[in-house]
Amino acid sequence: MAASEFGSIPSKVEEAANNSKKNEDKMISPITEDGSVDRRGNPAVKARTGRWKSAILLLVNYGLATLAFFGVGVNLVLFLTRVLKQENADAANNVSKWTGTVYIFSLIGAFLSDSYWGRYLTCAIFQLIYVVGLMLLSFTSWFLLVKPSGCGDGELECKPPTTIGTAIFYLSIYLIAFGNGGYQPSIATFGSDQFDEMDPYERHSKIAFFSYFYLALNVGSLFSNTVLVYYEDSGKWVIGFWTSAGSAALALLLFLLGTPSYRHFKPSGNPLTRIAQVFFAAFRKWEVEVPGNEVMLYEVEGKESTIAGSRKICHSNEFRFLDKAATLTADDYCMQAKTKNPWKLCTVTQVEEVKCVLKMLPIWLCTIIYSVVFTQMASLFVEQGASMNTNIGTFHIPPASMSVFDILSVLFFIVIYRRVLIPVMSRLSQNPKGLTELQRMGVGLVIGMLAMVAAGVVEVERLKRVEVPDEPSSLSILCQIPQYAFIGASEVFMYVGQLEFFNGQAPDGIKSFGSSLCMASISLGNYVSIMIVNIVTAVTSRDKNPGWIPGNLNRGHLERFYFLLATLTVVDFIVYLVCARWYKCIKLETNDEEEEMIVKV
Repeated sequence: MAASEFGSIPSKVEEAANNSKKNEDKMISPITEDGSVDRRGNPAVKARTGRWKSAILLLVNYGLATLAFFGVGVNLVLFLTRVLKQENADAANNVSKWTGTVYIFSLIGAFLSDSYWGRYLTCAIFQLIYVVGLMLLSFTSWFLLVKPSGCGDGELECKPPTTIGTAIFYLSIYLIAFGNGGYQPSIATFGSDQFDEMDPYERHSKIAFFSYFYLALNVGSLFSNTVLVYYEDSGKWVIGFWTSAGSAALALLLFLLGTPSYRHFKPSGNPLTRIAQVFFAAFRKWEVEVPGNEVMLYEVEGKESTIAGSRKICHSNEFRFLDKAATLTADDYCMQAKTKNPWKLCTVTQVEEVKCVLKMLPIWLCTIIYSVVFTQMASLFVEQGASMNTNIGTFHIPPASMSVFDILSVLFFIVIYRRVLIPVMSRLSQNPKGLTELQRMGVGLVIGMLAMVAAGVVEVERLKRVEVPDEPSSLSILCQIPQYAFIGASEVFMYVGQLEFFNGQAPDGIKSFGSSLCMASISLGNYVSIMIVNIVTAVTSRDKNPGWIPGNLNRGHLERFYFLLATLTVVDFIVYLVCARWYKCIKLETNDEEEEMIVKV
């Protein structure tokens, strides 16, 4: 027995050495191991493709595209009131509809990206549509709407818009919505695709990418919210729109220049068909009993799943009814392996893909109220600022430019989070990420609620300093800084956390869909905002009352609307806590091991 023990020592040492060498070889593998390929369809070589060289180019591309988008969006509510002669409430709702449509289109872009086109082609096509929309807007404003030149500055009145001018204007801004909306989820996922998450060094960079992605968004919008907003507010709308068009065209050019070095993932086919197959197969086997041992459920052999380019997903115990779709019956055993009908029998991975979507939906629904809070920054915050003292000495502050404090807050808190909070929280929580994505989103909800409270307090003080009913309050517009700063801080926790969470928890075959959920949350937030504004206006303006949000805010009670949103956010936060504690994370099979993506509360 002793001899046996001694005799086993060299073999164990040799086995450990071999395992170490295998791990070392794996670490220095010259090609990616996550399934990514180069533009010719060959396995991507790490030294020639992807990583920060490609990611930085995509970040610059996104920053320029964002500059173009906010060059239109940040002052759109004032363009509608000053140039198209719309009322405050109508203009705010039209901006919310437009912004909501932008992000609804993200679902279309994500679907085409995941299913058929791939992320590269989706980004290229939608950016081209985006540029066309911006150029059409520039031409329309130049020749049809901004008449006389320089009007719409708050003093020089524009001529009433023509029907054809208004029609082309709406066509152009919705082309912009379609182009930008379809591009956004694909560029977020395409950027993260440039890092191999099977490589420990690149995996860390992939996590950091989403923070820098949101940083690029805010750096891009910084120019729009300072220089462009100032030009547009002073009546130079055409210059502002042409600058946006030029920025988007440059972004597209840079994107195309990086083509040789990008890493790609092949599209995985229509996910709607796969989801329908799971439900159909489960209902066909309504009376079939799910085996207690998950090993008895159907799954193909090997490392690859039946979904093109997707890794296998381990079985989970939620939504057990759907496991019927992967339960083998006598009829299933009779079928040849190559002829198994997915409408009758699905793999565990296909079933788990559906489960992942169902598990993410409650979390996603809880983020919609936050997006209602966020969207006020582009509408009611601007209208509130326009009813305040916008002058500092002889310098006039455009109300929409106050969003620069939101941007500065985002930039500040991204640095603070990565440099201070992550090291501190990682020591306290033993989690290298500091806070999990779900925790960060919860913090974002709380800070968003504080933003609404701050906005309500400012409105109370603004109304106290109204000296002439039809004139702006004497309260300085700089008093809005706290509410913008709170919104910026909340974005770092909510939207960056959302991007990481939905992208990380989405199965390989629907990664762009995961990114689009963040945009779709903003979209529904805008539509819910419209609904709340309409309900509040209808209820509070009865019996000849001006209501909470009248054309002249001095006669209303905007603070009550802000406090209402703060209350709704508190209720939403409570529901979110329940959903977050219920959530179970996706488990992927990597090589012969299970790797759990930890995002626990």
